[in-house]
Amino acid sequence: MAVVILLAAMLAALSPTQPQPQPQRLDDFDTLAPWQASASDGVDARIGVAAGALRLDYDFGQVSGYAVARRTLPIEWPPHFLMTVRVRGTGGVNDLQLKFTDATGTNVWWVQKRNFRPSAAWQTIRIRPRDVEFAWGPVTDRTLRATQAIELVVVRGRDGGKGRIEMDDLTFERLPAPVPLPPARASDPRALDGRRDTAARLARPLTIDFGGRRELGGLMLHWAAGGSPPAYAIETSDDGARWAERTRVTRGDGGSDPVRLADTEARYVRIVPLHGAPALEEVEVMPLAWGATPNAMIAALAAKAPRGSYPRGFTEQTYWTLVAADGGAVAGLIGEDGAIEVAKGGFSVEPFVIADGRRFGWADVTARQRLEDGYLPLPHVDWTGPGWALDTALVADQASPRLLARWRLTNTGTTPRHLRLALGIRPFQVNPPAQFLSQQGGVSPISRIAWDGTGLAVTSPPAIAGDPAVTRMLTPLRRPDTVGAVPFDTGALVPTAAIAGGAVVTDPALLATATLAWDVTLAPGGTLDVPMAIGGDAPADFTAATTATADYWRRMLGTVAINAPPGRQAVADTVKTALAHVLMSRDGPALKPGTRSYDRSWIRDGAMMGDTLLRLGHPAPVRAFADWYGTKLFANGKVPCCVDSRGPDPVPENDSQGEYIHLLTQLYRYTGDRAALSRDWPKLDAARRYMEGQRQSERTPANLTPARRMRYGLMPPSISHEGYSAQAQYSLWDDFWALAGYKDAAAAATALARPEAPTIAAQRDEFATDLHAAIAASVKHFGIDFIPGATSMGDFDATSTTMALDPAGESRRLDRTLLANTFARQYARVMARTRPGADWSDYTPYELRNVSALIRLGQAARADDLLVAYMADRRPAAWNGWAEVVGRLPREIRFIGDMPHAWVASDFIRAALDVFAYDRGDDGVVVLGGGLTTAWLTGKGAAIRGLRTRYGGVDLAAQQENGALVYDIGGDAAPPGGFAVAWPLTGRPGTALVDGRPVTPIGGSLPLPRLPAHIVWQAARD
Repeated sequence: MAVVILLAAMLAALSPTQPQPQPQRLDDFDTLAPWQASASDGVDARIGVAAGALRLDYDFGQVSGYAVARRTLPIEWPPHFLMTVRVRGTGGVNDLQLKFTDATGTNVWWVQKRNFRPSAAWQTIRIRPRDVEFAWGPVTDRTLRATQAIELVVVRGRDGGKGRIEMDDLTFERLPAPVPLPPARASDPRALDGRRDTAARLARPLTIDFGGRRELGGLMLHWAAGGSPPAYAIETSDDGARWAERTRVTRGDGGSDPVRLADTEARYVRIVPLHGAPALEEVEVMPLAWGATPNAMIAALAAKAPRGSYPRGFTEQTYWTLVAADGGAVAGLIGEDGAIEVAKGGFSVEPFVIADGRRFGWADVTARQRLEDGYLPLPHVDWTGPGWALDTALVADQASPRLLARWRLTNTGTTPRHLRLALGIRPFQVNPPAQFLSQQGGVSPISRIAWDGTGLAVTSPPAIAGDPAVTRMLTPLRRPDTVGAVPFDTGALVPTAAIAGGAVVTDPALLATATLAWDVTLAPGGTLDVPMAIGGDAPADFTAATTATADYWRRMLGTVAINAPPGRQAVADTVKTALAHVLMSRDGPALKPGTRSYDRSWIRDGAMMGDTLLRLGHPAPVRAFADWYGTKLFANGKVPCCVDSRGPDPVPENDSQGEYIHLLTQLYRYTGDRAALSRDWPKLDAARRYMEGQRQSERTPANLTPARRMRYGLMPPSISHEGYSAQAQYSLWDDFWALAGYKDAAAAATALARPEAPTIAAQRDEFATDLHAAIAASVKHFGIDFIPGATSMGDFDATSTTMALDPAGESRRLDRTLLANTFARQYARVMARTRPGADWSDYTPYELRNVSALIRLGQAARADDLLVAYMADRRPAAWNGWAEVVGRLPREIRFIGDMPHAWVASDFIRAALDVFAYDRGDDGVVVLGGGLTTAWLTGKGAAIRGLRTRYGGVDLAAQQENGALVYDIGGDAAPPGGFAVAWPLTGRPGTALVDGRPVTPIGGSLPLPRLPAHIVWQAARD
């Protein structure tokens, strides 16, 4: 009877009324009719049919961008599905994407195959629900349910060039919901009984049956103590007959072995002993997410390991700083805990100290960070341990492309001590795993380590399969007493006091480690110095090389000197360090905000860094950047938002044109090089003409209707503001930069006596009128009492509004109430963060621009409050740097961008310089002392020497003497509107003596027609 019932059930399952899922062919590619080709600026794309397959031919030329083949193809997505497509082609390594767009055209899901290397043979891509990610769009429910169109996209990757991609056999299969599997069974049940006091003896393979196909992330094998180290292979099978080897362990050390099996699906897993009969206490089957990436596995291990076993970044937020040469010829990182990253994406050298048989790492000591002289970009990490101290120092040699590290171990006790300094070579970046974009942080694979008696060669596998491996040399100038290199299978990265391993190791798991150790007995106060060259030959004189680099930075950072009272000395020091951060983050002529996550050059960052460098007396890097970026413009005058190794990016960010024009015009203002401006004019004007076309595209009757009036005559919507990445908006950030561009283009045309000057001036004035009308319309439409970030949203974003004041110079035309409300609200937001118990998540220190805005609005005290608040968020404070994102909880893991972030550094510098002097912009007046407060005037007061303005140099010293304000002002600046000297004290300003002659203040400031001047200024008597 049971057989009959079973047979009936089988027949029912196969009957026509219950069909089995079958793959559906979505396109047979026998016609091009549904398909269309498109491409970004400067990229060629053509489609055709080749042997029954869709063919997309592309040519990236010299630009970045993408080539697209697109068709309407409605798809209803069930919870469980399998899509397959076959691809082949020719060309270099680029990114391949399949995109799916909903009916609105604004919400996009995608499958990305980064660094895709096409082949002549067909490759089958399998797409499951977990492979499809939400890319962008305004929708809040990002569940994939229905899409209307599909795109095959080739995105410029490392190689670009010409090529083609063919696509065929696009199928879609609706899958039933997975049936819950029974409990897994092992051929020896003791391996899966959840107990560590029983063990399966592997005299023969141990087989685990999951009762059906299962997704695996890996295994955690717990071996019994004693016996020979286990050696084994891991195999998988779907039918129990045909087996595939997934990995092999030959140098296991017992204990617990994590075995990553990335993206594995199988019914059976078996562990095959290679020799002997090791005892296996327990097998843990790890979920898919555990082994999804090396970072995921390490994070899981670190979460259960004793604190300090792994770098801090895998379990809590960590901070670091850049150590690089001016111009970026070499760029390493050093972490707050003392680990050194040898190159972008490279491995790290991490110190340990063994004292009295105990290993001390970052979690066992008190660490303190510092910079040489308090500001030089030569960082140290000082460890304090029981009776000893360790100083880790790192220098990027300015004379040779190498890093120079030095570890100094000191006996701080009162009796002789035997100590061991151990340097671990570990497959981790200092850049932690939460950081991504241009460079994914976390694990840095190591395939081979070899010690030859004088140096350690560390080999990393290629980032892209098929490329050559990379080998970097570490050369200690003091020979270690012990060297040991081991694979991941021996120790699983957990450091111990003992030094194990040999001189050479090759690791198929790509997680090799090594330890170099120095043993020493130190008298009280005695030191052990271990210098090391990283990535280059050892210098003949290590001390001379580091001293020469320190002297170089003293010269470069000394062009502007700031003296400040003790309460503001950190501001003065941080200005110099921040300048170094800007110079170090460069890549040749390219100004970049970072060297890891933000390893690209943006015109917006470069233009604002350019203003910073010009004010500090460094025009050469700005000229080099402008010349280089000028070669990246598109043929129609469009200025790319950013440029990287792939070329100029075509993504429209409509602030770009104004920023490029501003950059070129500022160079002329600060250098007076009219010939250079004349050479720049064709590109400057091409950018202006492209911008004019954008402006006119929004001066339409449709945009004059009440519901759209806030869009009329503005730059088209774009995603140049980070908050608008989901959906392009009419960002005032774009428009204020565009207005600055029109103003600067008009100024450049006038300086060159160009016939276009009157036309450009008229365009400038018309755009300014449209801009202010759009702001008023947005305020009315959304019922707000501040200047919006985007007129199409009515959102609050004071940091974007700062651009209206500088560089756009529109403070006098903006509605005074709206302007005051905007920055009063921003001030309140920032100060609320400083209150005990404040509840906020994070912010971006681009907000430092608000310091400058408040100074320009005559609110020095509030500006100083903000400056103090932002200074408190340097992390670590002694390294004088900010990340792109600051979190309220310092140890809560988050993406924070590069540390330091050079664009943030330039924002800070301009804010600090504005305290002393700034160009008002709209009337040719330079304001002096506009940000000074009583906090700056204590003791000997504050002074700045060598500060540049567009009209020449300014020196300023200010202090209080006998209740009076004393200014000594010099320099060769000669602004057409003269100077306005601010009154920073409490009470009303009275009559001042300027070089002994009485002068009456006007509107709270003192007019000063020329320099030099000695001013003694008393408060008014009530």
